[in-house]
Amino acid sequence: MLLLGIDLGSSSVKASVIDGESGKCLVTAFYPSDEMKIIARKPGWAEQETEVWWTNLMLSVKECTDKLGEKKSEIGAIGISYQMHGLVTVDKNYNVLRPSIIWCDSRAVGYGEKAFESLGKDHCLSHLLNSPANFTASKLAWVKENEPDLFNRIHRIMLPGDYIALRLTGELNTTYTGLSEGIFWDFSENRVSRELMDYFGFSPDLLPEQKPSFSIQGNLLKSVASEFGLPEGIPVSYKAGDQPNNALSLNVLKPGEVAATAGTSGVIYGVTDRKKFDPLSRVNTFLHVNHSESAPRLGVLLCINGTGILNSWLRRNSGCNLSYNEMNDMAAKVAPGSDGLSVLPFGNGSERMLGNRDAGARISGLNFNTHNNAHLFRAAQEGIAFSFRYGLDIMKETGIDPKVIRAGETNMFLSRIFRETLSSVTGTAIHLYNTDGSTGAARGAGIGCGYYKSEEEAFKGLVALGVTEPEKSGNNNYEEFYQKWKTLLISA
Repeated sequence: MLLLGIDLGSSSVKASVIDGESGKCLVTAFYPSDEMKIIARKPGWAEQETEVWWTNLMLSVKECTDKLGEKKSEIGAIGISYQMHGLVTVDKNYNVLRPSIIWCDSRAVGYGEKAFESLGKDHCLSHLLNSPANFTASKLAWVKENEPDLFNRIHRIMLPGDYIALRLTGELNTTYTGLSEGIFWDFSENRVSRELMDYFGFSPDLLPEQKPSFSIQGNLLKSVASEFGLPEGIPVSYKAGDQPNNALSLNVLKPGEVAATAGTSGVIYGVTDRKKFDPLSRVNTFLHVNHSESAPRLGVLLCINGTGILNSWLRRNSGCNLSYNEMNDMAAKVAPGSDGLSVLPFGNGSERMLGNRDAGARISGLNFNTHNNAHLFRAAQEGIAFSFRYGLDIMKETGIDPKVIRAGETNMFLSRIFRETLSSVTGTAIHLYNTDGSTGAARGAGIGCGYYKSEEEAFKGLVALGVTEPEKSGNNNYEEFYQKWKTLLISA
């Protein structure tokens, strides 16, 4: 059997098809070639048109099926990974009512903070394991207050992946994991939080039916199947947010295991079996994809909005018209510490790990006679790695203290400079694997439809590509550079 995985990001939609038996990726495609537009009508806002998601999904899947030719008939299940925490609203005819308010939109911070105070810190942390903060529930509260006519027309709300599944299958449902990432879930009562729903004045009818991440969540519509040249009825058998899915793609399923990504945003995601939380809600706890009452699996997530987006911004605006590889080559010619140049990467909205503060991006120590683009490229990558270290120190307070971080060979982890800086400043080894979100979603589909008899069987084709160990010689004094960077951050 072949397995199709779809990864809906904020920059692009990627599709991959793997051979279920070997785990080998046969074809892959992503659209658009540049980046999907993020609409920012006001500072701190971030929205995307759902039709743009669908258009790029159709293009990426169609390219994969065209490349497969007759073998495409062997596709037997579909999995979906999606950008977390977004809000999609539809009317009773399943028409989308407004652009999706996506993960990095910070307009709802005040709504979450007020809910945290009103419901009480003890209740939120013991039952929700988080502050409502700037998550999906708070975004819906913003819509309720600021767009009341539209709110009254809402039949169901959903997360971005639920919307994609709806377009594929015509069936609307969500997952328990998805509700927890929207901060709708009561971990103590193992149900939707009635207290939060009552506080915001949300009817329970707004939430779709809930299903496990690994389960049949609908079957491919005939009209959609014909666009891809596939038979109708193929099951959508897995759905998860991008970070739990990234952990799955790296076989991070057991307590103590840790995964990381560094695309538009940066994430460290650790699995635990304990209901622990950060009292300041700077890192967040959700249900992991393989959670059950008998075998609890929770994901502790550190999310940094401004990471790879900084590298992307430099590429577009430095005036050099370079590829990322060329930028990395230039950065490698500069010594660690970037000759005193420091960069804060926080320019993509309010940062949870900074207490929902928008510190903004900042370049410090610039000397016109010393520094050039190579210094800036290196300082940016070091600043991104230092932000990971800052967040990892917070995670350690919840019991997540990794010695190894697993990551896919993609995005910022393609850069040797970034890997070496991150490994040395955190004291962890970084293990790279031949996987990404779309192939992870494909493996998830195989688990969800029962093709794989166990989780372990799903990872036969996962191959370690290399290891980056922390610098031990002392020649590269990353701790000193980090402390200087941290001082800059505190003063920002």
